[in-house]
Parts: sequence; structure tokens; C-alpha cells
Amino acid sequence: MIRLPERKERSETRNAIRRTPLLLDRGRQAERLAARPVDVLVVGGGVTGCYTALDAATRGLSVALVERDDFASGTSSKSSKMVHGGLRYIEQGNLPLVRRSLLERQRFRRNAPHLVHRLPFVFPVLTQDGVFDPKIAKAFEGLLWTYDLAGGWRIGRLHQKLTVPEVLTRAPKLRADRLKGGLLYYDSRTDDARLTLTIARTAAHFGATVLNGAACTGLIREGGRVRGATVEADGRAIEVRAGVVVNATGVWSDTVDALSDPAHEPTVRPAKGVHIVVPWTRLPIDGTVTVPVPGRARRATCTRWGDVVVVGTTDTDYDGPLDEVLCTREEMDYLLDGANTAFDAGLTPADVVGSIAGLRPLVGAKDGKEGATLDMSRDHRVTTDAQGMVTVTGGKLTTSRHMGELVVDEALKTLGRKAACRTAKLPLLGAAGYDAEATGATGGTGAHLGERYGTEARFVAALFAEDPALAEPVVEGSSHLRAEVVYAARCELARSVDDVLSRRTRMRLFARDLSVRAAPGVGRLLQRELGLSDEEVARQVEEYVSGIDREKTVLMEGLS
Repeated sequence: MIRLPERKERSETRNAIRRTPLLLDRGRQAERLAARPVDVLVVGGGVTGCYTALDAATRGLSVALVERDDFASGTSSKSSKMVHGGLRYIEQGNLPLVRRSLLERQRFRRNAPHLVHRLPFVFPVLTQDGVFDPKIAKAFEGLLWTYDLAGGWRIGRLHQKLTVPEVLTRAPKLRADRLKGGLLYYDSRTDDARLTLTIARTAAHFGATVLNGAACTGLIREGGRVRGATVEADGRAIEVRAGVVVNATGVWSDTVDALSDPAHEPTVRPAKGVHIVVPWTRLPIDGTVTVPVPGRARRATCTRWGDVVVVGTTDTDYDGPLDEVLCTREEMDYLLDGANTAFDAGLTPADVVGSIAGLRPLVGAKDGKEGATLDMSRDHRVTTDAQGMVTVTGGKLTTSRHMGELVVDEALKTLGRKAACRTAKLPLLGAAGYDAEATGATGGTGAHLGERYGTEARFVAALFAEDPALAEPVVEGSSHLRAEVVYAARCELARSVDDVLSRRTRMRLFARDLSVRAAPGVGRLLQRELGLSDEEVARQVEEYVSGIDREKTVLMEGLS
């Protein structure tokens, strides 16, 4: 029997379908920020902060979201890009986190089907030097049954055993001499930066004021309580009054907490995670293949993403600067070693076409007493300090919606109000009416835009009529179109060449050298849309290219 949506669900679905593009102008957003007090001010535009803003806005609260740099510019664009339950958490005995994660994974698949896609995971069973030998594999299959029963079944597939030929069909360069078979199960993946941006834009659709390039420089106090913050945006200081302030700044949360309470003791332990990218032609696989890293406890994953493969990740303590985190030569060699041990690929540093390094905001002491970061819990923590500021730390991308819900629950206590959460069944912009199979069948430009913008792809395509040149690639050899840059400026609050190439298109990660060639053309398109001066465009292009050079130097030469 087909279940028709409840009236409330139908209403919320309609509310998430836009008839015209959602235009976001920086000047108007800044004016709104300055013009009126809000119920909730969220500081931090990562995935948790954005979902907090969306949750609050859909409960009828007035909301402002400010981000110092760009949406998802920190941890939320540098994750493993997996929306998953986490097999490792079962191994750690944290079954409640697995159950919650698998439930939230399914909600993401329903609420953002254009951005969250089912992904097959293969675990090769090897006689030696593998993730599993045959004995361990038998025990691990029991773990997979637990995973299925905990909620993995919601994805529509159960795990299964693979024969040697079936494994090699999915990963033909695996070293077959030690291969005894494999195990297959399913999880999901997402473009984490575009997912975060879409959540922020959906919050704006429901009335939230959202602004990137807006740094919190201090807190406003009244009667011993935090009642807002001072924000600096585009050279302008803005006082934002709020009933409650939410600190959702991830690895920077201790700094913001200290603004509220100078005696605050640090609670965040940053853990560094690194991924590298190699051409798919050098490592042909289907989906994700989990491989061993010799002499290390952590497993590495190799995940196909179009015509490249993402290899990751590391998990180590980090005590360097939070604002510049780069992949080092040692970390790259570590991941290449793992891939070359499992595959007959002969990967070298010359094959690396992109890299990314980010910090996980784990909740725990920094003195090492809690053991390796790999073994630390990925649970989140929501607290309210004596001054009334709410802080959220820890957690993971998959549970970000639930974390936002809990944060708003806590904020409502401070406000003395009640309102039910609506985000569990709320489609994000571009999701309502999206048909993944039909979009994928179109191929070419239609499939490319559909998998990035969902049903809002029509707004990007409509720009072709305005200027046929916008249907051309941003640079020869790229699948990204000039129209995407224009749309990013008009509708996605992109301010710079880096915003477009690092997070709106992800060219910096997946096609680093090609992105350098694209930078001047992207700058010219932004100049036309944003009224930038020649000098500002030149500065942005130079800054972007210098950043790439720095990244490559640290990666290839081991300099610090």
C-alpha cells in the first residue's frame, strides 16, 4: 500500500520547492543582520551550525547565521564525505551512535537525494597483509549483520559475500595472489561542501539571515548574560542582538567559549585527517574499497569520485595552526603505501592530483590521557554555560541534523519557549521532486547539474538563455560551466575565486592544476557579477595560485 504524505509533510515539501531562484545578496544580508535583533544567533557556518540555523528557522524563530570565512571552509569541506553509520563504532561498542547515524543517513538520503548517494563498500579478504584474514572475516560478517539490523537495511541492500572474481570485477588491480574473496555492504557519500551550503541556503529560504565573511569579534553582555555578538563583515562592525548565542565553530569553539568565560578550560582535541586524490585510470575501482596500511591500526579507503579516486584517511593528534592545515609528504606517502600494498598500481607522488587536510573537533583532553584519536568517541556534546551561551562540539557530518535539533532544544530552554522540530522530514532545496534515475539517464550537462543542484538545476540552465557563453566550461577539460560561477555569485554568496574553486565546484580537490588554469576566467566572471575592481580580481587569482603552490610544496617536498 502506498502511504500518502501527511498534510504537514506535503506542506513542507511544497515550501522547499522554489519557483524562482533564491537570490542572496551580501549587502541585503548584512543590512538584515544589523537591522533587527534575533532569537538565535549561530556563530559558525559548518554543517552543524547550518543545520542549527535551519532547525531554528523552521520552528518559527528569528535566526542569524554568521561564518568568519566561507560556509564549510573548515572541517565540513574536508571530511571523508561519507554519510554512514560507522562500522568502527560497533567495534568500539558504541551501538547507540551507529543506530542514530544509520537513521540520520536515511533521512539525508530522503531529504537530499541529489546530494547523498548510495555507495558500495568492498572489504577484500586476503591470506596475509589484509584488513581481514579468513578467520577475522567470519567474525566481521557477524558485525555486518549487526550493522544491517541496527539500521543498515534502510538503504535497501543487505551485506553479502563476494567471490574472488566478483571482487576483481569491482577492483581489477587488487593483488589477486592473496585474495580469498570479499565482503560487500552499502553506505552513502556526499559532496560535503555543497551539502553544507544547501543547508545554509534552505535556512535562508525559511527566513534566516545567513552571511559568510562575517567574523565574530566579541560577545555582547547584559546583566551577566550573553545577549549577542559583534560581527565584522566587509570592513563594517555590526552589533547583533540575540536571545541566545550558539557557538558552533568546531575546532575553534574553545576560543569562542573563552570570550564568554575567560576561565574556560579547553575541551576540544583536534584530530587531523588527510585525503589524497589520484586519477581513476591509475586505480580503477567501483565504489569504495577498504585496504590495509602496513604496520598501522587504521584502515584506508579508496573511493571513486567520477574520474578520480579519493584515498584516505589519517587520524592523528594535531597541535599546529588551526587556520592552515595541509597534507604533508609523510601523510601522502602513508596513504600511497596503503594503496600500493593492496593494489598492483605502482602509485607515486606524481600521480597525486589533489589533496585535502582537515581537523575533527573531538571532545576530549589534549594531554593524551584518552588514548589515540582513532579510538576516541565521535559523540557530540551540547552545553550551556553560566552566561547562557550554547556550545556544540564533537559529532560527525552524518548526525549534523540531529545535533542541530538538540542545540535548538537547548536554546529554547534559554528562551523559555517550546516548538517542535521539523527537519527530520524536511527536504533541502533541490530535493523535492528530484528523480535520481531520470536525471542520471539524461547524461551530460543534465546529469552533471542535477547531481549538484537537484531540481534547482533549471535555474542554472536558465542562465544559458541570458548568455549562451555561460554554457561553456570554465576552462577546457572541465565539466563545470561558466553558468555555475554566475549562479554561485548570485545565489550562493560566493565572494572569491577560492570560494568557487574550492567549495562551489571542488575543482581544487579533484583537479588542482586545472583549477589554476580556470582561476583567471572565474575571476572575470565574478568581477562582472560582484563589481570587483581589476586589482581585487588580480589579488584573488594570485592568492589562489599561491595557495596551490604552497599546498604542492608542502606535499611534494616535505617543507613546513
